[in-house]
Amino acid sequence: MFPRIDVPSHGELRGLELGDPGQLRQELTALVVAGTKTATAGRLSEYGDEDEPLEHVGERLALLDDDGRPMGTVVVTAVEVVPFTEVTWSFAQAEGEGFTDIEDWRVRHRRFWLRTEGVDVADDEPIVMLCLRYDA
Repeated sequence: MFPRIDVPSHGELRGLELGDPGQLRQELTALVVAGTKTATAGRLSEYGDEDEPLEHVGERLALLDDDGRPMGTVVVTAVEVVPFTEVTWSFAQAEGEGFTDIEDWRVRHRRFWLRTEGVDVADDEPIVMLCLRYDA
């Protein structure tokens, strides 16, 4: 889940894989490259499962395509952990995926995590909110 990628201009970076492979990852990656998607959310428990530290402000991540190839880098501009139901509308909008309101964000994220990880996200589940800037 947190692959390490050697990026010639930056050395070894943690990889950032958005969504799941296929059309969703391609769409989300394109939104990042276009500057539309400047945030992404993950479940804090995923970090524990993988024994990974949280990202930190200023950290560079390799933005990966379906084949694990770097499409560029992103710089982490903010990191915050909040309960699922405390994710803000402004954060959801920064994800750039066209959510209609915060409830739409919640429904679609719950559906994603249930489909991809078999997890029914509770209202109080800790969510990592990452803000990013594409840095080619």
